[in-house]
Amino acid sequence: MPQTDFTLPGETAVITGAGAGIGSEIAAQLTNAGVDVVINDIDETALADTASALADNDGELSTLVGDASDPDAAQRLVETAVDEFGSLDIVVNNIGIAGPTKPCEDISTDEFLETLEVNLGAMFATARAAIPHLRESESGRIINLSSMSGKRPLRDRTPYTTSKMGVIGFTRTLATELATDDVTVNAICPGSVDGERLEAVIEGQAKSQGRPVDEVAQEFKTVSPMEQFVQAGDVANTVLFLCSEQAERMTGQDLNVTAGIVMY
Repeated sequence: MPQTDFTLPGETAVITGAGAGIGSEIAAQLTNAGVDVVINDIDETALADTASALADNDGELSTLVGDASDPDAAQRLVETAVDEFGSLDIVVNNIGIAGPTKPCEDISTDEFLETLEVNLGAMFATARAAIPHLRESESGRIINLSSMSGKRPLRDRTPYTTSKMGVIGFTRTLATELATDDVTVNAICPGSVDGERLEAVIEGQAKSQGRPVDEVAQEFKTVSPMEQFVQAGDVANTVLFLCSEQAERMTGQDLNVTAGIVMY
């Protein structure tokens, strides 16, 4: 079978929210390719587990506990990468929370704003801290994790869908700002990613709508023409491509990884 390899010009990366799930899979792919990575999460145990699992990969892995929605924590994350590895080439803004699952009129202002603060605020804080270093890179990359829910409605998830649509706007604007600095900025819009977080969302939807969990879970799966859930590795593979030389003239895009649910 014919094979080909991506060429990754970037040598160092930071990934937010990488203690588990998609973030840890992205860390696995990048370190396996030889990229040195600093991963961030609020869960110290999860970070340690990921670091242990990836210890034998080619790239070095460093961990930093903290909430990337805190501008000081985001600054420390960027500075750690530069101090330990000498530069910063890749930023993967993966951090995000599901937010509440209930009708809009039942959502408090604090719940709404907290979701935006994490899902958009962390992205802003990390990108802002990283931009001066990415401008010095020969091939800077920013990859923001949005969601298919940033393109289509998701019942009872007003804060989440609002924040994920905001990610797309943030991505396009930043791509325009950094276009002449050889820094590309793209978003990935995953569909329903198999794992504990999806299970929690399904349970929340079922409770909010007064429906059986199994019924909602089946509905989540069958809405895909492939009748499959997305795997974390599917998203990580897309990150790897966007970091590669093969994607050097792609910027401002929002790529769907949804098993066919969203096609625009």
